[in-house]
Amino acid sequence: MPRKIRIHAMSSPVGDLAGDLRKMQLRTRKLLHLETQRLLRSQEETNERLQRINATLQESEEKLAVTLHSIGDAVIATDAGGRVRILNPVAERLTGWTMAEAEGHTVDEVFRIINQETRQPAVAPVMDTLAHGTVQGLANHTVLIARDGRECPIADSCAPICGRDGRVVGAVLVFRDVTEEYAAQRSLRDSAALVQAVLNTVVDGIITVQARGAIIETVNPATERMFGYAAAELIGQPFRSLIPELDRDEAAGSLEYFRASEEARASGLGREVLGLRKNGQRFPLEIAVSEMWLGGQRYFTGILRDISARKQAEEALLKAGALQNAIFNSANFSSIATDARGVIQIFNVGAERMLGYSATEVQNQITPADISDPRELILRAEALSLELGTPIAPGFDALAFKASRGIEDIYDLTYIRKDGSRFPAVVSVTALRDPQGATIGYLLIGIDNTARQRVEAERALLDQALQDKNAELMSAKIAAEKANLAKSEFLSSMSHELRSPLNAILGFAQLMDSESPPPTLPQKASIDQILHAGWYLLELINEILDLAVIESGKLSFSEEPVSLADLMLDCQAMIEPQGVKRGLTMTFPRFDHPAFVRADRIRLKQVLINILSNAIKYNRPAGAVVVDCDTTTPGRIRINVRDTGHGLPPDKLRQLFQPFNRLGQEQGGEEGTGIGLVMSKLLVELMGGSIGVESMVGVGSRFWCELNSVAAPQLTGDKADAGALVKVPIRLDTPLRTLLYVEDNPANLSLVEQLIARRPDLRLVSAGNGILGIELARERQPDVILMDINLPGISGLQALKILREDPATAHIPVVAISANAMVGDIKKGLEAGFFRYLTKPINVTEFMAAMDVALEHATAPSRHT
Repeated sequence: MPRKIRIHAMSSPVGDLAGDLRKMQLRTRKLLHLETQRLLRSQEETNERLQRINATLQESEEKLAVTLHSIGDAVIATDAGGRVRILNPVAERLTGWTMAEAEGHTVDEVFRIINQETRQPAVAPVMDTLAHGTVQGLANHTVLIARDGRECPIADSCAPICGRDGRVVGAVLVFRDVTEEYAAQRSLRDSAALVQAVLNTVVDGIITVQARGAIIETVNPATERMFGYAAAELIGQPFRSLIPELDRDEAAGSLEYFRASEEARASGLGREVLGLRKNGQRFPLEIAVSEMWLGGQRYFTGILRDISARKQAEEALLKAGALQNAIFNSANFSSIATDARGVIQIFNVGAERMLGYSATEVQNQITPADISDPRELILRAEALSLELGTPIAPGFDALAFKASRGIEDIYDLTYIRKDGSRFPAVVSVTALRDPQGATIGYLLIGIDNTARQRVEAERALLDQALQDKNAELMSAKIAAEKANLAKSEFLSSMSHELRSPLNAILGFAQLMDSESPPPTLPQKASIDQILHAGWYLLELINEILDLAVIESGKLSFSEEPVSLADLMLDCQAMIEPQGVKRGLTMTFPRFDHPAFVRADRIRLKQVLINILSNAIKYNRPAGAVVVDCDTTTPGRIRINVRDTGHGLPPDKLRQLFQPFNRLGQEQGGEEGTGIGLVMSKLLVELMGGSIGVESMVGVGSRFWCELNSVAAPQLTGDKADAGALVKVPIRLDTPLRTLLYVEDNPANLSLVEQLIARRPDLRLVSAGNGILGIELARERQPDVILMDINLPGISGLQALKILREDPATAHIPVVAISANAMVGDIKKGLEAGFFRYLTKPINVTEFMAAMDVALEHATAPSRHT
């Protein structure tokens, strides 16, 4: 309990102190009262201010509410956490949420948006605005998904709400439905695209020109095509550069001069002027100019139409009219026009000349039936009645009935002239109709057929004579074909008969030449003579047979791009040793760039070897042979072979390409047949080329052949040549392999036996006919079969067919060895399925190489899979 202090009045100094204390207390109470009064007054002022602020805030909230309810945009306001605090009616309608339902929910729940194109959810920009305090917007093509699933495209923006201290306390999201706006934009774009499509499609030129200065603003593609300028070349240029008439005078040069009236534009009419193309050509065109105002600027739009075609058509029409008049008035055919009843209305000059009547004598007087053969009219009426199934009177109806039904009608008729004479005519009848299709008359065009009938009679006689001649020619052709067939058979037989003994001669001579120990020098000399004579005889046989084949037209070619560089290397390797042996200098071309000609490689090589052989044989000692190539004309390459021989006079040059004509060299020491150059000429010409010679006595000669050049062939990959001769070295451990030789000629069999005896890796089995050969093939299963073609019983071709059809022997490679060496025989054999086709006499090197290839093929892994 507070202690009570009693103060007693004293008249001492202590009493004075008490009085002072009371005064201080009074003063303190007074100060407290005054402070309290001041605080009360301050509180009242504060309350008044708060009341005013509350009133202002309430007024602001009311205004905000009114604003949010009245604006056309949707508004969503959030707090700092992104939760919805305000949702105006437009936002309620678009989102499908009410204010009461949305308050407190996150803005992503209420404001659901997706990308219009990808249909993937999009993120509302509110959180970025709250985090960074920046204004955000959505990308284009944003779609709002309402609570009930409705969709609408929107455009929006988001801004931060900041407190007095600048901190972000919320965000306001404003958005609107842009469905109609997008539709309007799309409509505008479609309209613009349609206008542009029209401008790009129309055939008329459309130019927009500034009224001041008449400067071109825009042009459409038709204008570019019409004048030959690109748009960039025209824009900014004066319009008068296209229409020279604008340079005439100020009055006529103004675009006002070319303005078309409303009526003229409505009917598609304009003024005719001359246009000037970029290439300087002037052409007629039609121009119509209209005025328009854009952005306060005055413009002219010019519609330009090229009327060159129309002008040409008008000229053609005038010519056609003149031509029509000329035709109608022609005296070479009759033109008779009638009315619907058949009465003649028009009778042209040709009808007057042909029938002997004047036009005035027949017009409105008679019908064409009155000048026709009555008997023919009766027959025609009967035929038409039967054909059309309706009765037709034998008068003008018989002439015009088909035409009246729209059926084309051309027939033969006999007209009767005024003098009573008759002549055959060909008449064409056409119905004349008015625009409504009603028949108003008929047109009969007639031609005098007398000359044609006479020509046809003569032609019949000629046809009969021609048929008789054709029959004779056919008989002659059959006889010639039989003779040609007999000739071919004779040539094939002769080839076989001549080659068979040569095979033994050359084969055994080659064996003796390669014997071990080698032959003595006298024997060697004799063998060389045998081989030289044999090969020469074979060359002679080949040339004679080739010439016969060429003349019969049965020589086959395999034309392809041939490399001259490769061909020259082959020819050099074959012919240069002969030239060096005779002491000649041989020069062959070197090619810096690929050079190809279209030819048969083998035949072209044959031609060049023949020409080079002649250049060596008929050269002088220590002379020279020079080969070069040049381009004489585009697309042609010429091969030249120059020699330093004695040359030929003009009279001998003319005989150079005659068969069997050696130009007096028969008594010389050089062998020859006189066929080589003839063969060369025929072969070159068959390959589409030409051959010739230039010579000077005492200087030498230049032979040349010219062929078509071609591009180098495109290689598609590395391909092994199936005909390449592969030499397989024989090893000690090589297994013994079997060859079956089907041959009826003992000499040929003996030759092959001796050749195979030199190969320790090979064993030979033989059969004398095709039947035995097939049995041995099935029994022994040889690695390779050698087959002659001409066998007793069945031929080698028939035996090959049986072997190919038998699964037990189908895999065995079969090599033909035959004296049938004609090109057709070789081709026939390879097409039948022979692995190789070797001709007799046998070339030992070629034979051995072919055996190596066939044996390698027989042992390839793919043959046994």
